[in-house]
Amino acid sequence: MKRKPTPDQLLLDQQLCFALYAASRSFTGLYRPLLEPLGLTYPQYLVMLVLWEQDGLTVRELGQRLQLDSGTLTPLLKRLQTAGLISRQRRTEDEREVDIRLTETGLALREPASAIPACIAGHLNMSLGQMQQLRDQLKHLARQLQHSTTED
Repeated sequence: MKRKPTPDQLLLDQQLCFALYAASRSFTGLYRPLLEPLGLTYPQYLVMLVLWEQDGLTVRELGQRLQLDSGTLTPLLKRLQTAGLISRQRRTEDEREVDIRLTETGLALREPASAIPACIAGHLNMSLGQMQQLRDQLKHLARQLQHSTTED
């Protein structure tokens, strides 16, 4: 038997999806003043994080790591290349594949960017450990959501 929704269940402030959406927008906004001196937007910062972790990925591999399609990723990469932070080069063995590599300038941004997580924790009045716990909970939620959408 289906339950009829109560009026409170349909209030915007009662929705988990909206709380996550609002938190995500606000959280991303915290990064803006920290990334501005580096000349990066938040999505560009995410690309750089992946490349600082593992340089020399293909566009496809980078897209998988960031959960972005090539239509979203390609303009980001073009802007990073124009800024001199990455290079893009087609593979000789398969020209459909494009390797993404950090330039010296892109690699040098890692040092000043390393202070960003502690700055964010400070803004949130949280320890890095608390942020890691929250991150782990969100990753668990993301896995549950991904699993539930693949079952449908």
